Amino acid sequence: MSRDWCTGVPTGIRITTHIAPNAKKSEVTGVLDDALKIRLQAQPIEGKANEALIRYLADMLDVPKSAVTITHGHTNKRKIIEVASPGLSVDDARRLLLKQSV
Repeated sequence: MSRDWCTGVPTGIRITTHIAPNAKKSEVTGVLDDALKIRLQAQPIEGKANEALIRYLADMLDVPKSAVTITHGHTNKRKIIEVASPGLSVDDARRLLLKQSV
């Protein structure tokens, strides 16, 4: 049984991502195994991709950037992100993040 890419935590939600940097544009491309696949229009140097990921998720989920924290995988393509927003449900996050992917 594979784990879910989006789960609830006491402070909000936790999202497991698989990042592909150097894309033409930042976008969610779907779910790969147990991770949300995101292409980022940023290079994986000097934390640029991490900053872009935080900004992108904050915009998509309509939360402040300060609410988005990378908790694991700062230097990996696979990252775990926590979004501190008690009003944001797992279902809301799924709907907001997957609306543009086909």
